[in-house]
Amino acid sequence: MNIYRIQLTVVALLLAGAGVSLAAEPAASGKSDGSVVDLQQVSALVLTPETVQLRGPNAAWQLLATGTMSQRQVDLTRQTQWRSEQPEIATVTSDGLVQPVSDGKAVIVVEAGPHQARAVVEVIGSAQLPAVDFKRDIIPLFTRLGCNQGACHGKARGQNGFQLSLLGFDDEFDFNALTREARGRRVFPTAPVESLLLQKMVARVPHGGGKRAEIGDAAWNVMLSWISSGTPRSQPGTPELTSVTVEPAERIMRDGELQQLAVTAHYSDGTTQDVTRLAQYQSNESSIAAVDDNGLISAGMIVGEAAVMARYMGMIAVCRVPVPLPGEVPASFYAELPRKNYIDGLVWQKLERLGLTPSAPAEDSTFIRRATVDIIGRVPTPEETREFLADSSPDRREKLVDRLLDDPEFADHQANRWADLLRPNAYRVGIKSVLNYDAWIRDAFRQNMPYDQFVKELISASGGTWRNGATNLYRDRRSPDELTTIVSQLFLGIRLECAKCHHHPFEVWGQDDFYSFAAYFARIKRKGTGLSPPISGSEEFIYSGTTGDVKHPLTGEVLPPRPLFGEAPEVTTEEDPRVILADWIASADNPYFLQVAANRVWADMMGRGLVEPVDDLRATNPPSNGPLLEALGNDLAENGFDLKQLIRRIATSHVYGLSSLPSDRNVVDTRNYSRHYRTRLRAEVLQDSVIAVTGVPENYAAMPPGSNARQIWTHRIDSLFLDAFGRPDPNQDPPCERTTETTVVQALHLMNAETLYRKVTSDSGTAATLAASDKTPEQIIAELYLLAYSRDPDPEEVKIGLQVFAEEGMTRRQATEDLMWALLNTPEFVFED
Repeated sequence: MNIYRIQLTVVALLLAGAGVSLAAEPAASGKSDGSVVDLQQVSALVLTPETVQLRGPNAAWQLLATGTMSQRQVDLTRQTQWRSEQPEIATVTSDGLVQPVSDGKAVIVVEAGPHQARAVVEVIGSAQLPAVDFKRDIIPLFTRLGCNQGACHGKARGQNGFQLSLLGFDDEFDFNALTREARGRRVFPTAPVESLLLQKMVARVPHGGGKRAEIGDAAWNVMLSWISSGTPRSQPGTPELTSVTVEPAERIMRDGELQQLAVTAHYSDGTTQDVTRLAQYQSNESSIAAVDDNGLISAGMIVGEAAVMARYMGMIAVCRVPVPLPGEVPASFYAELPRKNYIDGLVWQKLERLGLTPSAPAEDSTFIRRATVDIIGRVPTPEETREFLADSSPDRREKLVDRLLDDPEFADHQANRWADLLRPNAYRVGIKSVLNYDAWIRDAFRQNMPYDQFVKELISASGGTWRNGATNLYRDRRSPDELTTIVSQLFLGIRLECAKCHHHPFEVWGQDDFYSFAAYFARIKRKGTGLSPPISGSEEFIYSGTTGDVKHPLTGEVLPPRPLFGEAPEVTTEEDPRVILADWIASADNPYFLQVAANRVWADMMGRGLVEPVDDLRATNPPSNGPLLEALGNDLAENGFDLKQLIRRIATSHVYGLSSLPSDRNVVDTRNYSRHYRTRLRAEVLQDSVIAVTGVPENYAAMPPGSNARQIWTHRIDSLFLDAFGRPDPNQDPPCERTTETTVVQALHLMNAETLYRKVTSDSGTAATLAASDKTPEQIIAELYLLAYSRDPDPEEVKIGLQVFAEEGMTRRQATEDLMWALLNTPEFVFED
């Protein structure tokens, strides 16, 4: 074969449309100057809150002016006229921030066109600073000023000899660092203004972090008051922070519009405090909606939905910001869309909310390739394709899905996905142990074991690692700490790594939660020789003992087993704590368990999870369609945790069968399933597809002849092809993530690899068989397209193929081989469309 000639054939095929086109109609334009609202279109104006109480001279409160127009609400805070009717009592800035002047009551008035709204402000104690509380008043300042961030004094070893707890989660540590360490040189209560802490804040002495405040501003005054008072600790009975709320909790925004947030802290004594200027903000999709340091959101040009987090003293609140596509789509359009099951209705609701429209249904030829790849992990045979395309019954797609779910290949493909998450390094734990672990996983899927039972058997596994494959979870992960991180991530979608050392910066989990959860694994005992890499050849026995505990690393307190949330029975000496934990995790009442499982299945079928990464469920990483994720989780529980039934529900939805070709009203969508998202075939699926097309099997070490790549039981088995296309590094600890990007190495491998050349040119391969048959060139071309793409070639593709056969000096076999290799090098073969 001539590589140059094949490259020209590939180019011709791509130009003819053999590769899936990435082009589409241009997205709907219409960038608006959304930051300026036509006040004449405003039908109502509301000021929130309507009543405010300010205590002390440094108090402040953010007011929001909200207008109603065109059946939606818009923020007018920066486009209205503000005034105080009693400026000697309280003043208001042009962006709605109210500040005290003297005791009394004042009325704040806001005007927008013909509309007016009012709020009453009561000022108390304006002449004297209230007693400063270290935890309530000082810690938030360090967080706001950035002093206790991971890049500054909050890092593991501090900065320039001064260390604070990350984000202020350990106030006792911080208090000692400020007032006791370095012989107390950082604060001087007898000469507070000369305190090193204050001098560095305003850069009067060199400070690596630069100037963080100004003399006389609120931060300076509070810090000065605390030092002047003798740096008091928090007083007994000080109200505890119980929650943080953000207003608005949700706001639909247009391109260019602004939205000011208002953040309120709620305390145990019922009092509240505006902390808008003390909170920290972060958007999970800055290209959709960005946020500044003071909580001002600005909508971008990208269509979608962002979650803007407001964090204050370890508490988090989230404002959701949908940014729809400009232009109107009639509600009747969405009402008339097909609905095969609940999935379709929930996706259409989200698309309507964002002004997106779905693509047309995919061709049947595309659907059979997609479903076969997703469910059993290979491309369909020409016979399977012809039979499906000849079926004109309206339920042909449902019948195809049912046939695939009953196919024996289903178990190997699905087990191979889970093996990435569980399978350890064979050189670390032993070859026989890994072989038995893999066999246990595959057997579970062959039996269609309910998912809750699968998880319970894994977590509570006991016995020999050669006899009960599930016990190898405990051969690989040997400490309660390691088991806590993998179990919480895999089966709850909660990542606890951060909470091992400090409070999770984006979640509610702290060290108490981490080590109380770890206590469920404290009694695990092992008999045997343990690990001795690189051989680790002996069997090990896993069992639960009657003793074992976990201590808090800072306090030394022995922590009893406790779930992350909700309730679970107390553990007695006679019970295996893991059994109780497994029952709590794999419960139909555990939303994290249901939703992370449903999210994995959805991501496998749809190319992208409702939550990404798929095992990172948290308030600050919300799903792209929350109602859909909840419905999928409930569906899994209601159907006996049958993963096949959930896959069937997804595969028979209208949404799953959409085309990947975008329209002018969904070309910008990458998260809401208005079209099918193209994904590169997994390494094993692609390898098996190459074998299916070429007709030449691959021989793998330590595998029976004729084995397919989906049956490989360890990534230690050599395969340059699988490595090139992203199978996990065998030295990586599970759960292993796949690489999905395309690389130059992959392109070169398909174009010039010796192993692929031998398959294409094999005397016993498909190309040789076709060339030796009595088929015409047109029939050979059609057969190759069915093998590679599961469709017939179009007239232009037939013309290109015939040109290959007609080249001077070209033999029939050479032409067949060249065309086959060209097809294997196109995106339509490498990607699932």
